[in-house]
Amino acid sequence: MKLPIKDRATAGRELARALQGYAGRGDVVVLALPRGGVPVAYEIARHLGADLDVLIVRKLGAPGQRELAVGAIASGGVRVLNDDIVAELGVSKADIEALTRDEMRELERRERLYRGDRERATIEGRCVILVDDGIATGATMRAGIAALRKMKPARIVVAVGVAPEDTVRILEREADEVACLATPVPFWAVGRWYGVFDQVGDDEVKDTLNAAWQQRHGAAPAE
Repeated sequence: MKLPIKDRATAGRELARALQGYAGRGDVVVLALPRGGVPVAYEIARHLGADLDVLIVRKLGAPGQRELAVGAIASGGVRVLNDDIVAELGVSKADIEALTRDEMRELERRERLYRGDRERATIEGRCVILVDDGIATGATMRAGIAALRKMKPARIVVAVGVAPEDTVRILEREADEVACLATPVPFWAVGRWYGVFDQVGDDEVKDTLNAAWQQRHGAAPAE
Protein backbone atom coordinates (compact mmCIF):
# COMPACT_ATOMS: atom_id res chain seq x y z
CA MET A 1 0.00 0.00 0.00
CA LYS A 2 1.43 3.37 -1.04
CA LEU A 3 1.82 5.76 1.88
CA PRO A 4 0.42 8.03 3.01
CA ILE A 5 -3.09 6.60 2.70
CA LYS A 6 -5.30 9.36 1.29
CA ASP A 7 -7.93 9.22 4.05
CA ARG A 8 -9.96 6.81 6.18
CA ALA A 9 -12.49 6.12 3.41
CA THR A 10 -9.66 5.06 1.11
CA ALA A 11 -8.34 2.73 3.81
CA GLY A 12 -11.79 1.18 4.11
CA ARG A 13 -12.10 0.57 0.40
CA GLU A 14 -8.63 -1.01 0.23
CA LEU A 15 -9.37 -3.24 3.22
CA ALA A 16 -12.66 -4.28 1.61
CA ARG A 17 -10.69 -5.45 -1.43
CA ALA A 18 -8.44 -7.49 0.84
CA LEU A 19 -11.49 -9.01 2.53
CA GLN A 20 -13.51 -9.81 -0.60
CA GLY A 21 -13.81 -13.43 0.50
CA TYR A 22 -16.33 -12.23 3.09
CA ALA A 23 -18.54 -10.33 0.60
CA GLY A 24 -22.21 -11.22 0.40
CA ARG A 25 -22.17 -13.50 3.43
CA GLY A 26 -25.11 -13.18 5.77
CA ASP A 27 -23.07 -14.22 8.79
CA VAL A 28 -20.64 -11.27 8.59
CA VAL A 29 -20.92 -8.19 10.79
CA VAL A 30 -18.50 -5.26 10.74
CA LEU A 31 -17.77 -3.61 14.09
CA ALA A 32 -15.99 -0.27 14.31
CA LEU A 33 -13.94 0.97 17.24
CA PRO A 34 -15.16 4.58 17.61
CA ARG A 35 -14.39 7.06 16.67
CA GLY A 36 -11.68 6.82 14.02
CA GLY A 37 -12.62 3.31 13.00
CA VAL A 38 -16.14 4.26 11.93
CA PRO A 39 -15.40 5.85 8.51
CA VAL A 40 -13.11 2.92 7.68
CA ALA A 41 -15.65 0.33 8.77
CA TYR A 42 -18.44 2.06 6.83
CA GLU A 43 -16.61 1.49 3.55
CA ILE A 44 -15.81 -2.13 4.44
CA ALA A 45 -19.42 -2.88 5.34
CA ARG A 46 -20.73 -1.11 2.23
CA HIS A 47 -18.46 -2.98 -0.16
CA LEU A 48 -18.97 -6.38 1.51
CA GLY A 49 -22.73 -5.98 1.89
CA ALA A 50 -22.50 -6.50 5.65
CA ASP A 51 -24.16 -5.03 8.73
CA LEU A 52 -22.29 -2.24 10.54
CA ASP A 53 -22.24 -1.58 14.26
CA VAL A 54 -19.84 -0.25 16.87
CA LEU A 55 -17.91 -1.96 19.64
CA ILE A 56 -17.24 0.62 22.31
CA VAL A 57 -14.24 -0.18 24.49
CA ARG A 58 -13.35 1.81 27.61
CA LYS A 59 -10.06 1.32 29.42
CA LEU A 60 -10.09 0.84 33.19
CA GLY A 61 -7.15 2.97 34.27
CA ALA A 62 -5.33 2.06 37.49
CA PRO A 63 -5.98 4.37 40.46
CA GLY A 64 -3.36 7.11 40.35
CA GLN A 65 -2.00 5.77 37.03
CA ARG A 66 -4.92 6.20 34.66
CA GLU A 67 -2.81 5.51 31.57
CA LEU A 68 -2.03 2.01 32.89
CA ALA A 69 -4.91 -0.32 32.09
CA VAL A 70 -5.98 -2.84 34.72
CA GLY A 71 -8.69 -3.95 32.32
CA ALA A 72 -11.38 -2.76 29.96
CA ILE A 73 -15.12 -2.86 29.45
CA ALA A 74 -16.92 -3.15 26.13
CA SER A 75 -20.34 -3.04 24.54
CA GLY A 76 -22.55 -5.88 25.66
CA GLY A 77 -21.67 -5.65 29.35
CA VAL A 78 -18.30 -7.38 28.95
CA ARG A 79 -15.40 -6.73 31.33
CA VAL A 80 -11.86 -8.00 30.84
CA LEU A 81 -9.24 -7.67 33.61
CA ASN A 82 -5.46 -7.78 33.39
CA ASP A 83 -5.01 -10.04 36.41
CA ASP A 84 -1.21 -9.63 36.50
CA ILE A 85 -1.40 -5.84 36.77
CA VAL A 86 -4.29 -6.01 39.25
CA ALA A 87 -2.21 -8.28 41.49
CA GLU A 88 1.03 -6.30 41.05
CA LEU A 89 -0.61 -2.99 41.99
CA GLY A 90 -2.82 -4.48 44.68
CA VAL A 91 -5.95 -2.99 43.12
CA SER A 92 -8.92 -3.96 45.27
CA LYS A 93 -12.22 -5.37 44.10
CA ALA A 94 -13.88 -2.18 45.35
CA ASP A 95 -11.50 -0.08 43.23
CA ILE A 96 -12.27 -2.16 40.16
CA GLU A 97 -16.01 -1.83 40.71
CA ALA A 98 -15.69 1.95 41.11
CA LEU A 99 -13.62 2.23 37.92
CA THR A 100 -16.14 0.07 36.09
CA ARG A 101 -19.07 2.25 37.20
CA ASP A 102 -17.31 5.42 36.07
CA GLU A 103 -16.37 4.08 32.65
CA MET A 104 -19.72 2.35 32.18
CA ARG A 105 -21.46 5.72 32.37
CA GLU A 106 -19.37 7.02 29.46
CA LEU A 107 -19.80 3.77 27.52
CA GLU A 108 -23.58 3.90 27.95
CA ARG A 109 -23.62 7.59 26.94
CA ARG A 110 -21.86 6.74 23.71
CA GLU A 111 -24.10 3.72 23.14
CA ARG A 112 -27.21 5.90 23.43
CA LEU A 113 -25.73 8.65 21.28
CA TYR A 114 -24.47 6.40 18.48
CA ARG A 115 -27.10 3.68 18.39
CA GLY A 116 -30.27 5.33 19.67
CA ASP A 117 -32.89 2.70 20.41
CA ARG A 118 -31.54 0.09 18.01
CA GLU A 119 -30.46 -3.24 19.40
CA ARG A 120 -26.81 -4.26 19.26
CA ALA A 121 -25.77 -6.51 16.44
CA THR A 122 -25.88 -10.23 17.17
CA ILE A 123 -22.35 -11.57 17.65
CA GLU A 124 -22.70 -15.21 18.67
CA GLY A 125 -21.96 -17.58 15.82
CA ARG A 126 -21.11 -14.81 13.34
CA CYS A 127 -17.92 -13.72 11.61
CA VAL A 128 -16.91 -10.36 13.08
CA ILE A 129 -14.64 -7.90 11.28
CA LEU A 130 -13.27 -5.55 13.95
CA VAL A 131 -12.05 -2.27 12.45
CA ASP A 132 -9.91 0.72 13.38
CA ASP A 133 -8.08 3.33 11.30
CA GLY A 134 -4.78 2.27 12.82
CA ILE A 135 -3.20 0.93 15.97
CA ALA A 136 0.01 1.63 17.85
CA THR A 137 0.35 -0.47 21.01
CA GLY A 138 -2.81 -2.42 20.21
CA ALA A 139 -4.19 -2.23 23.76
CA THR A 140 -7.68 -1.11 22.77
CA MET A 141 -7.92 -3.60 19.91
CA ARG A 142 -6.73 -6.43 22.17
CA ALA A 143 -9.39 -5.48 24.72
CA GLY A 144 -11.97 -5.51 21.93
CA ILE A 145 -10.87 -8.98 20.82
CA ALA A 146 -11.01 -10.30 24.39
CA ALA A 147 -14.48 -8.82 24.86
CA LEU A 148 -15.69 -10.32 21.60
CA ARG A 149 -14.43 -13.79 22.56
CA LYS A 150 -16.83 -13.73 25.50
CA MET A 151 -19.67 -13.11 23.03
CA LYS A 152 -18.83 -16.37 21.18
CA PRO A 153 -18.36 -15.27 17.55
CA ALA A 154 -17.44 -17.93 14.99
CA ARG A 155 -14.45 -15.89 13.79
CA ILE A 156 -12.73 -12.58 14.54
CA VAL A 157 -10.99 -10.69 11.75
CA VAL A 158 -9.05 -7.53 12.63
CA ALA A 159 -8.88 -4.90 9.86
CA VAL A 160 -6.73 -1.78 10.22
CA GLY A 161 -5.08 0.76 7.99
CA VAL A 162 -1.65 0.91 9.59
CA ALA A 163 0.13 -0.69 12.53
CA PRO A 164 3.63 -1.60 13.71
CA GLU A 165 4.68 -5.04 12.52
CA ASP A 166 5.25 -6.34 16.06
CA THR A 167 1.73 -5.28 17.05
CA VAL A 168 0.31 -7.08 14.02
CA ARG A 169 2.16 -10.25 15.09
CA ILE A 170 0.59 -10.01 18.57
CA LEU A 171 -2.89 -9.52 17.12
CA GLU A 172 -2.42 -12.48 14.80
CA ARG A 173 -2.10 -14.68 17.88
CA GLU A 174 -5.28 -13.31 19.44
CA ALA A 175 -7.57 -12.89 16.41
CA ASP A 176 -8.29 -15.47 13.72
CA GLU A 177 -7.06 -13.18 10.93
CA VAL A 178 -5.50 -9.75 10.58
CA ALA A 179 -5.72 -7.48 7.53
CA CYS A 180 -3.39 -4.48 7.69
CA LEU A 181 -2.60 -2.25 4.72
CA ALA A 182 0.84 -1.11 5.86
CA THR A 183 3.40 -1.66 8.62
CA PRO A 184 5.78 1.32 8.19
CA VAL A 185 9.15 1.46 9.93
CA PRO A 186 9.72 3.48 12.02
CA PHE A 187 6.06 3.68 12.92
CA TRP A 188 5.69 6.98 14.81
CA ALA A 189 1.92 7.67 15.08
CA VAL A 190 -1.17 6.50 13.16
CA GLY A 191 -1.96 9.95 11.79
CA ARG A 192 1.52 10.24 10.26
CA TRP A 193 0.51 7.71 7.61
CA TYR A 194 -2.69 9.40 6.42
CA GLY A 195 -2.90 12.36 4.07
CA VAL A 196 -6.09 13.53 5.77
CA PHE A 197 -6.52 12.55 9.42
CA ASP A 198 -9.13 14.93 10.80
CA GLN A 199 -10.65 14.25 14.19
CA VAL A 200 -13.85 12.21 13.95
CA GLY A 201 -16.58 13.70 16.14
CA ASP A 202 -19.63 12.15 17.76
CA ASP A 203 -21.94 13.69 15.15
CA GLU A 204 -19.98 12.12 12.29
CA VAL A 205 -20.09 8.73 14.01
CA LYS A 206 -23.84 9.00 14.53
CA ASP A 207 -24.52 10.18 10.97
CA THR A 208 -22.34 7.45 9.45
CA LEU A 209 -24.03 4.70 11.44
CA ASN A 210 -27.46 6.08 10.58
CA ALA A 211 -26.58 6.06 6.88
CA ALA A 212 -25.35 2.47 7.06
CA TRP A 213 -28.40 1.24 8.96
CA GLN A 214 -30.78 3.01 6.59
CA GLN A 215 -29.06 1.50 3.56
CA ARG A 216 -29.24 -2.01 5.00
CA HIS A 217 -32.51 -2.00 6.89
CA GLY A 218 -34.41 1.19 6.10
CA ALA A 219 -34.12 2.07 9.81
CA ALA A 220 -35.07 5.49 11.10
CA PRO A 221 -32.21 7.69 12.30
CA ALA A 222 -31.15 7.40 15.93
CA GLU A 223 -32.52 10.15 18.16
